Amino acid sequence: MNRHAQLVTAALTVSAALLLTACGSEGDDSSSDKIAGADTGATNSASPSVSASADGSDRPEIKLPDDMKMVFEGQQTGDAIKDAVLADNARAVSTVWQAMAYGNLKKSGMGFYYTGAALTGVYDYAKSNIAKNVSWAGTLRYYDRRVTVFDKASAAMTYCVDESKADLKDRKSGKRQGTTTSSDSYVFYNAGMKKDKAGVWQIWDLSEDRGSQKCRP
Repeated sequence: MNRHAQLVTAALTVSAALLLTACGSEGDDSSSDKIAGADTGATNSASPSVSASADGSDRPEIKLPDDMKMVFEGQQTGDAIKDAVLADNARAVSTVWQAMAYGNLKKSGMGFYYTGAALTGVYDYAKSNIAKNVSWAGTLRYYDRRVTVFDKASAAMTYCVDESKADLKDRKSGKRQGTTTSSDSYVFYNAGMKKDKAGVWQIWDLSEDRGSQKCRP
């Protein structure tokens, strides 16, 4: 998957997200916007999810359109901390796609699950693609998800993403772009995560290895 691979999972890579922002619409003035939910100690303004988390945090609602599906493998390890990291990582990824699917940054929830440079990157990426009416449809599979816990408030997570069954689409017309599967359709990610005062595991750092041998079938 060539063009799809360059756009879709790049939303989860800070460096790629910032690069794509520079290619956005000239009329897109992202510098004047305040990132929703990014204030210290503030919670996101979106409605809380109907699915309560184990820690009781008032998480923003995440609801994706029917044609945008994600499969997260290995959600339960039996270790409470690892399971919490896995769950919040899945929610974090979903907030970026929610923003693009509905063209709404304020209620996306990105500011709840991302922080620092990672938050700036995904926010600017989503804003740029919303301006271009770019979204996606199909299925993304997240697999071989592994968590390393350093202490009660810091962890690292690695995982693979299979993009071969998803297409870019025009958000307004709904027209989908054809998929071409290649080695670049399989991506390896390494995420740095830390637990905030509310008990949410936030992504603060992320790196990508597209076409990684670790993720190819």
